[in-house]
Amino acid sequence: MEVKTAEFLKSSAHPKECPPADRPEYAFIGRSNVGKSSLINMLTNRKGLAKISSTPGKTQLINHFMIDEGREQTGDGTSWYLVDLPGFGYAKVSKKSRVKWQRTSEQFLTGRPNLMCVMMLLDSRHPPQKVDLEFMAWMGENQLPFVMVFTKVDKLNQAERAGFLPRYEVEMLKQWHRMPPVYVTSSEKGEGREELLRFIEQTNALYEA
Repeated sequence: MEVKTAEFLKSSAHPKECPPADRPEYAFIGRSNVGKSSLINMLTNRKGLAKISSTPGKTQLINHFMIDEGREQTGDGTSWYLVDLPGFGYAKVSKKSRVKWQRTSEQFLTGRPNLMCVMMLLDSRHPPQKVDLEFMAWMGENQLPFVMVFTKVDKLNQAERAGFLPRYEVEMLKQWHRMPPVYVTSSEKGEGREELLRFIEQTNALYEA
């Protein structure tokens, strides 16, 4: 699948303000500075679609992007929402703000009937983080479908690249019977783009309005 059009649609402070749940939706979430904006721009092939800030924790709203609007009319696939959710775990914002962002994200994720999958972004350079493991456990408890999307693999040397996934598997299999689907990406190199878009295309086919 190739993304033909991608446009910013709306920022919402609360899930009630979000666009109608009328097409497949994919939510991107992860710790601050995980490379979420860069991945979104790489996937859509639009450099400035999601704003990249030098200040981690900048995304404080639920940001909806419309992908391939009108594609149904041409019989060439499905339009879908890409959702950029607030990053979590950034220490330099107040605890009150962190709790508010997380609550907003959780309300959104559990309240959208059109949510097809959560893209859980994880920085491949770092060992498994408690906050990430806890959030994935929460998604499991709430029966939310998610995939693990590892970012910044271009920053790893050969040995690190061979070792980061087994390290995660050890931690994940303490709580899970098996690993969720895994995608390995580099926004710098475009790695993983084709695989993620193919997954979205296949999942879109399961959507029932």
